[in-house]
Amino acid sequence: MISLEEAVTARFESHGERFEVLIDPDAALDMKRGEFEGDLEDIIAAEDVFENASRGDRPAENDLQDVFETTDPLEIIPEVVERGEIQITAEQRAEMQEQKRRQLINRIARNAVNPQMDNAPHPPERIERALEEAGFRVDPMKPVETQVDDALDDLRPIIPIRFEEVTVAVQIPAEYAGKTQAQVRGYGELEREEWQADGSWVGIITFPAGMQNDFYDLVNEYTSGEAESRIIKDKDEIKTVWSSFFESS
Repeated sequence: MISLEEAVTARFESHGERFEVLIDPDAALDMKRGEFEGDLEDIIAAEDVFENASRGDRPAENDLQDVFETTDPLEIIPEVVERGEIQITAEQRAEMQEQKRRQLINRIARNAVNPQMDNAPHPPERIERALEEAGFRVDPMKPVETQVDDALDDLRPIIPIRFEEVTVAVQIPAEYAGKTQAQVRGYGELEREEWQADGSWVGIITFPAGMQNDFYDLVNEYTSGEAESRIIKDKDEIKTVWSSFFESS
């Protein structure tokens, strides 16, 4: 479980009643997007459903049964998050915003280069100053990776910057393809994809080179290490690598 200080309130109203649960903010957002994969007990502050979480008031069991058809908190909590709204205080919002601002700066600094200085990296301090000059505001309710492109658009008029990219072909076995291909799509620009006859999925995606380790970690986690991936060094290799996947299936 997480501490009460780390948790935000998710609230759902139905049948004239209010239901609240205490949950990790990032996990709550993942859950609303259908992307949460983990142990529910690790990301909640209380294995309970409240009528008013700040006062500790609990709803009547018959209200839980009427709305959720169960009184089990571990079954109700995901429903409250998915169907309800995430409530955060001004202090929580400011803390989440600062945390994601640091994550954004570090991600850009890790991936970006200065094309006018032989592709030398930009120090995080320079990225931070440029973002402040551009007036870019991080959205605490959105994943950092979805805000990188907007941040780069604001940075380019201020400093010379570009991301080095890598193109990777990945083949995902049929039993993992459904969820994993959806995650892969979110990493960058999908160049090509195809579902194979055996239900497996092959895709070619281009994304910032500094995200390779994160990408491989995600694919391995979702496929138990059974996916196959290959780096494509230039566009001429795409056809060759693509054909080799089909020959090996």
